[in-house]
Amino acid sequence: MARTLHLARTFYRPRRPVPGMGVLDTSVTRMRVTLTDLDIYLHVNNGAYLQMMDVARTNYLADLGAFGTLRARGWYPVVAASTMTYKRSLRLGERFEIATRVLSWDHRVIYLEQVFRRSDAHVARGLVAGRFLHRGGARIAAPDVVAALRPGLSAPELPADVRAWASAVDVAHRGD
Repeated sequence: MARTLHLARTFYRPRRPVPGMGVLDTSVTRMRVTLTDLDIYLHVNNGAYLQMMDVARTNYLADLGAFGTLRARGWYPVVAASTMTYKRSLRLGERFEIATRVLSWDHRVIYLEQVFRRSDAHVARGLVAGRFLHRGGARIAAPDVVAALRPGLSAPELPADVRAWASAVDVAHRGD
């Protein structure tokens, strides 16, 4: 519940945009592990990682200054698919950061990587395929979202591992 409140605060009182930040730049969110993040084994619960990633993606949009543009169009983000790889545990009170960046996009989704780090140690990596929807229910093509935020960008080549994952979970553009 605490991370849900954290997300609400991040959304309704976003941090200031980062001057000159581009869609392909990395956004960093710093956090500390709280008691409500822990499972019975006293390390961060796998579900808490996903909630933390929600907060970090919201901060990424705030860093871009995207909220006004998205609200004006009636667009909002949703997760189409995600996967996690865990390397180390996070424990109560530890400080860590989540580096969020867009890897690429196709007609359907925007692919993001979110890396958790504690000091110099890699903790976990999440991949997210995100879509944007209109308040009326229509799907918004990912290139249209990117163009609204930063016109003139071309999608970088998607890393092979992410391309394989996107195909395996059936979120990749199929040429429909």
